[in-house]
Amino acid sequence: MEKAVAVILGGGSGSRLFPLTKDRSKPAVPLAGKYRLIDIPLSNCINSGVQHIYVLTMFQSASLNSHLANAYRFDAFSRGFVQVLAAEQRRDHARWFEGTADAVRQSWHHICDTPSRNVLILSGDHLYRMDYRAFLATHTKVKAQVTLAVKPVTRDEAPQLGLLKTDANGRVVKFLEKPKTAEAIESMTVDTQRFGLSAQEAAERPLLASMGIYLFTTRVLRGLVEVDHEKTDFGIDILPSILESHRVHAYGFDDYWADIGTVRAFYEANLELTHQLPRFNMFDPTRPIYTNHRFLPGAKVNQASVENSILCEGVIVERSSVRDSILGVRCRVQPGATINDCYVMGADYYEPEMARTGSKVPVGIGEGSYMRGAIVDKNARIGRGVQLVNRQQLDHFDHPEGRLHVREGVIVVPKNAVLPNDFVF
Repeated sequence: MEKAVAVILGGGSGSRLFPLTKDRSKPAVPLAGKYRLIDIPLSNCINSGVQHIYVLTMFQSASLNSHLANAYRFDAFSRGFVQVLAAEQRRDHARWFEGTADAVRQSWHHICDTPSRNVLILSGDHLYRMDYRAFLATHTKVKAQVTLAVKPVTRDEAPQLGLLKTDANGRVVKFLEKPKTAEAIESMTVDTQRFGLSAQEAAERPLLASMGIYLFTTRVLRGLVEVDHEKTDFGIDILPSILESHRVHAYGFDDYWADIGTVRAFYEANLELTHQLPRFNMFDPTRPIYTNHRFLPGAKVNQASVENSILCEGVIVERSSVRDSILGVRCRVQPGATINDCYVMGADYYEPEMARTGSKVPVGIGEGSYMRGAIVDKNARIGRGVQLVNRQQLDHFDHPEGRLHVREGVIVVPKNAVLPNDFVF
């Protein structure tokens, strides 16, 4: 394939995913019980033959650095690498990243030496599987200077997305960020049959949404980030301003794609993986999702009822009920517990049996606990008889002692949190 270097944007403080980002950067948030968000774009890159990869971060990157160092070790003959570039305070530039374009601009002195003719800009909080080779082939075929990945969407989805309009040749002629009126949405309709949809599908999804995936020729990207330092975001500032001066084309993508940058979207995308036929298929041997190798035994289920759930390596479930849930690595569920519609991320370690029999609440889900509609972060300690059901059906809540939070109706128990015996919420 044409040479390309990938730049994965780690995002800002991850406020929309708080408290999952309280102690880690957004790309390091655990996904599907055993992965991290960063594993999705990294796996897409590796499966597409892109092995020169930079990850741009600004906040709390220690766990991300550890994960990348353990999971992505290219052999000495491939010359591939995954390198984390954190925001730097330099004498000539003493500020944090202020947007997607500004992140690339501030990191350009690391990226600029690449021999690659193209730079692939990716987001670190999307769930999808894409062959970037086809993306790059289209970019090269139409002789584009910039190519944007787009997804056909319905009118109902449009107000939450950035829309773009193309001409008959696929060249982008207009941008509109999150249109609010029916007239504005209607002005952005295109014939999406050009992007492989049937006539009926095109009638249902006549709009093109930007996926936040960009492919630039290296020379053009260098010029754009070095010239105007006031433009800090690709989607908002830079791309709309170059439609007339540069050849900007669209690349249609009509497979599963989800922005999981909010707690509700993250929760729903994870639990959908437990369905018999989820829209995103983790079980694809031709395009696997890579992650850190763990030397853990298989899950152990002792006289328990488990239905429509994912149990990861090292899980132990004893005489409990688990329904429509994910139990992450090393998760321990004590007898009599009931877990429905939950994502329990598991633990970073096994607690010694001596510690588990003491007065301290042990790591895992306690005996007789009942949980529904919750995300339980790593190393959390849920005591005996705890009930997590959001009885008041709150949409937003912060426990005064930080024991739990509610975001968009989803209960979130933070990493290392302790819920004492008989705690009720």
